[in-house]
Amino acid sequence: MERKKKGKGAYMISAVAETYDIHPQTLRLYEREGLLKPSRSEGNTRLYTQEDLERLELILSLTRDLGVNLAGVEVVLNMRQRMEDMQREMQGFIEYIEREIANRSPELNEKIQHALVKVTPPHVVLAKP
Repeated sequence: MERKKKGKGAYMISAVAETYDIHPQTLRLYEREGLLKPSRSEGNTRLYTQEDLERLELILSLTRDLGVNLAGVEVVLNMRQRMEDMQREMQGFIEYIEREIANRSPELNEKIQHALVKVTPPHVVLAKP
């Protein structure tokens, strides 16, 4: 059974259902479908963190406002996760390249300084969506 980090505020299913004007059974359905993964208390009560609530808001926006079915919601959430993973990988790659440029040999720096066509060292910037 997956437990989320301690110290985060957590809300019981009844409070979440009332806050978002949905039936608790809908939250249970989202959990069965794998769209939400609330942690559990020692007494096996579902506990929703702020992260869970943000994900729920996205799910509700997709279903209520855009008319996306649950299969579509799953696709959107998976694609979003993949994009976030790729963003982290790309940021790591950029940081690696920047370290390599900063740590290049003095001989290479000397060659660059005396090149026929001077090129300023590149500065890589990741575009924010």
